[in-house]
Amino acid sequence: MPARGDEPDKPEEISEKAPEQAPEESPEEAPAAEEPEAAPSRRRRGPRIATLVSVAMVLVLVAALAVPSSREGLQSLWCGVVGGVCPEDELPPISEEEETDWRVRLAPEEAALWGNYVALGDSYSSGDGAGDYDPETAVKGGCWRSQNAYPRIIEEEFAFAGTLAFYACSSHKGSDLLGEIGTPESQLERVTEHTSLVTLGIGGNDLGFIPVLRTCIVRMPLLDSGVCTEQDGDIEKRMDKFEETLTTVLEEIRDRAPDARVLVLGYPRMFPEEPPTMYYTLTVSDQLWLNEVAEEFNDRIRDVAYRVDGRVYGSRSTGSVEYVNTFSALSGHEVSAEDAWLNGIVLGPFGGGLRVDRASFHPTAQGQLSIADRVRGQIEEGPERVLHVSRETLERVDEELLLSELGGPLDPVRETDAS
Repeated sequence: MPARGDEPDKPEEISEKAPEQAPEESPEEAPAAEEPEAAPSRRRRGPRIATLVSVAMVLVLVAALAVPSSREGLQSLWCGVVGGVCPEDELPPISEEEETDWRVRLAPEEAALWGNYVALGDSYSSGDGAGDYDPETAVKGGCWRSQNAYPRIIEEEFAFAGTLAFYACSSHKGSDLLGEIGTPESQLERVTEHTSLVTLGIGGNDLGFIPVLRTCIVRMPLLDSGVCTEQDGDIEKRMDKFEETLTTVLEEIRDRAPDARVLVLGYPRMFPEEPPTMYYTLTVSDQLWLNEVAEEFNDRIRDVAYRVDGRVYGSRSTGSVEYVNTFSALSGHEVSAEDAWLNGIVLGPFGGGLRVDRASFHPTAQGQLSIADRVRGQIEEGPERVLHVSRETLERVDEELLLSELGGPLDPVRETDAS
């Protein structure tokens, strides 16, 4: 199939050159075969018929390509044409049984607010670095969940029918989300059937971004940029592996909450688009390279989200998987700015040198507010396609049911209450 904007030329040329078919002549009006002026007409008719046959064959071929035999084929065609995001138009029923749709089409906000909101992810989603932490999470090895984190802001700004289940945890990886399934510590087990919105910010620790930064900053000799950029090969391998991890994580979420809108967040740019000078030991070229790494990683996260959502829409399922672009959310307030919305490097005691702290290069409260603004916009505007929720789900859901699901089936609090 040709890429978007690169349609094949051959069908268009043929259709432009093919003349309209002339009305048939009645037998009595047809000129006699022996008249010489009829011969040119007969000679022209042969190419005309050949042309029309060619057009017909091309149309059959186009039809065969445009109407794949499977729903996966439909999804592949639509999502491929528009770069991975399915079109806005609603699919026609594929069979007579589907004339009565089992789904309900909802506006973006309605599709996000009818149930519980579950917030998953790593330190960028838990709010590590933003202060005002939940006391039980603010310990060594803790999750460092902040009252200033974007999930808390979203909870306050929208009228969810249910409640926020805030389980994002500092230091978590996508591989941790999968490895902890079936345990009380699992983030994914918090996602239940009547979840209407999931936000997920994950991958920075799988990529090892803070260790990458630490290698760049604490290096010898200090101005040897090669120490920083020579990590490229390992980073690419980690990105490749994370694409598989993220795909599986999203499938696990979809299995648990098939009607939910799942918003997958990228990561903000840490350094100015055009760094004016060094940032401690990071040269301008180091900063530009680190921005490029973050941008490529975001592109990969986006592409995974698009591919999974393409399968959702192509199979006429409910819910969605959407990408939230936060790359420029801190623009003008990157780590080196005077009014930075990112925590910077921590200076140790005299002679102690530089230290990349746990909260270094993590958004401040103001940074989380800016990220929340991007999430808010996605909730309100929705994806580039229509949204559906199961009719049965909407008819069944109520406040008591939502409250009973909060925390998931393996929640230790739930087990304690049951005993």
